[in-house]
Amino acid sequence: MIEMRGVSKTYRVRRRDAGLGSAARSLFSRRYEEIPALREMSFAIPDGQIVGYIGPNGAGKSTTIKILCGILRPDAGTCRVGDLVPWEDRKRHVARLGVVFGQRSQLWWDVPVTDSFLLLRDIYRVPEARYRENLERLTELLDLGDLLRTPARLLSLGQRMRCEIAAALLHSPEILLLDEPTIGLDAVSKLKVRSFILEQNRQCGTTVILTTHDMQDIDALCSRVLLIGKGQLLLDGTTAQIRCLAGENLSTEESVADLYRRFGI
Repeated sequence: MIEMRGVSKTYRVRRRDAGLGSAARSLFSRRYEEIPALREMSFAIPDGQIVGYIGPNGAGKSTTIKILCGILRPDAGTCRVGDLVPWEDRKRHVARLGVVFGQRSQLWWDVPVTDSFLLLRDIYRVPEARYRENLERLTELLDLGDLLRTPARLLSLGQRMRCEIAAALLHSPEILLLDEPTIGLDAVSKLKVRSFILEQNRQCGTTVILTTHDMQDIDALCSRVLLIGKGQLLLDGTTAQIRCLAGENLSTEESVADLYRRFGI
């Protein structure tokens, strides 16, 4: 069970105007602005559910993911993932967590992918038999094949994302956090990633939280959707309810934009 109750997070951001004069003045007088990222965020996700977490840029999605990972500590509220508070016991917490950030890599850039996997095996202390079993299964489901012998820097974006997802699952995590995992992928690569996520959930009962701007991902994968705007939870409902609000064709950018307008975000 993943549970957040009344979680708030505010960033203190330094501001200054353009120009050399403003730069000089900022050396003696600094101006800051308080930016609320989350405002009393509350939700609960049972084990084994695939949940879509949507909202416009700056809504607070990535901040939520970072709090769930234990990277950030909230200013107020409580968060528990299973029986742990993420930022208080990070070593035990991350051992059962897999994370994929679409614009960041956990693969070492200049070495073959298989070497990165071996390093992750040692970091997570995965038993050899379980590592081999997971690697064989992930290689087959994600069609990795020769990619394992290729340096990460030589992979296409779609190939790298498939390897990133495999890397996040080598230690058999109970929870998978996906932050825009299909960003920039072509149609074929997106279909492979979606098919794998569904299979992983079916075979292993993995809980999945998916943040994305691609509503086709939501339509294909999620039974439940959380809509966030300006740091607040605006809607917690089924994909059918979201489609009703956004228009029958949930996948179009126009219908999603209309959905955001309905909630003033």
